[in-house]
Amino acid sequence: MSIERLGPIDPIHNYGKTGQAGPNQRQRNSDSISVSEEARLKSELYTANEVVRSSSDVRADRVQEVKNKLQDPNYIDDVVLNTVAERIIGLFDTE
Repeated sequence: MSIERLGPIDPIHNYGKTGQAGPNQRQRNSDSISVSEEARLKSELYTANEVVRSSSDVRADRVQEVKNKLQDPNYIDDVVLNTVAERIIGLFDTE
């Protein structure tokens, strides 16, 4: 049985060329990404959702408007009381 070499006789012969970068290797060194349209849309939705979550739930202008109405003694009448009562009953109505 004999063992023969697979490479050249001089094992150091081709090692000098491996350190050189060819034109294809130079182009591969730059990084780049591409983002799909679906990812862009999801990013916009996520950003909008975060803006909504971070905003205040209380609208100061509506609170002030209700305060002004409640200070007026003529505001609370039978129509207002009946409307509020019907809405409260509607919340508890199981039918």
